[in-house]
Amino acid sequence: MSVVEQYARAHIVTDTDVRVQEDRDAVPVILRYDPDRDPRAVRFGLPGAHEWTCDRALLEQGLRAPAGSGEVRVWPCGRVQAVVEFHSAQGVSVVQFETKALLRFLRRTYMAAAEPVRR
Repeated sequence: MSVVEQYARAHIVTDTDVRVQEDRDAVPVILRYDPDRDPRAVRFGLPGAHEWTCDRALLEQGLRAPAGSGEVRVWPCGRVQAVVEFHSAQGVSVVQFETKALLRFLRRTYMAAAEPVRR
């Protein structure tokens, strides 16, 4: 199956990395889905060495209503934005995305998962 990678622009609202906090402009985040690695998971590559994994269903649910507990939480923020909150021992990162970018990514992951296996 195909790996899906998509870049999205996001605003990091809070982060323990002061350098990122000072830059309030949108930053590139890479969204990844590798069905061979884990068909239920999506990964978020934040600036620096920060990479988070969450359940693909959690991301989808969180675009409609608040979802998640523990390390990753997702919720809609108005009509056109969504927030993904990442928790770790080092702190919390709150990242705001355009909902349409996350929906486009999810649509691509479901198409990739439905592709027939090529031999």
